[in-house]
Amino acid sequence: MKPRSVNARRIGILVFSLCALGLIPSAPMAADAKLVVEPVVEKKVKELPPGPLFWRLENFPTLAQAQGAAGSTSLAAEVAGKVWLFTLGPKDGATAGGTKVTEIGPLPSVSASEYLLRINRAGGAPGAKSSIHSHPGPEAFYVLAGKLGQRTPHGVAYAEAETTMVGHSADTPMEVFNAGTTDLDQLAIFVVDANRPFSSPASLD
Repeated sequence: MKPRSVNARRIGILVFSLCALGLIPSAPMAADAKLVVEPVVEKKVKELPPGPLFWRLENFPTLAQAQGAAGSTSLAAEVAGKVWLFTLGPKDGATAGGTKVTEIGPLPSVSASEYLLRINRAGGAPGAKSSIHSHPGPEAFYVLAGKLGQRTPHGVAYAEAETTMVGHSADTPMEVFNAGTTDLDQLAIFVVDANRPFSSPASLD
């Protein structure tokens, strides 16, 4: 019985070594995993503020306070244990009662007769990715945890936890993915043409 035990042990060591070297998969391929996307809050508006636009992210003590302070191009929501106010406007703005987290921009311009402002929360395990798609307006990102990757015809860009990324102009094909070794948790922030499909299949070939 001992020779069999030794052989089994050797086989186990060999398999572990091959997994470590990436020569054989140690689990089902994470590359097949999909990002999980959850809508958080949205609203439609007829007009956008003039000039270069930025998304301003602020925290508030309560959701009621954030909603009370919200302007015409603001969205209030509770995400990841915090209350957020997302405001589309000029650079270096501030909302009374809020604590500024960051600004994202300037955003690529978008023109429409009506606009959809929308916040999504997305995440997944290492290797998880979205389908290749596009939006009728620019997307911006704030990473809550993990490492975000975005592949477009312009190349691949990355953002770490507590940092931001500005997306590209309307109708840019993209693939968003978890580029790190831990779970990704991120906010996707949109201003798009409300009269067009929010997301459309696309190709990066």
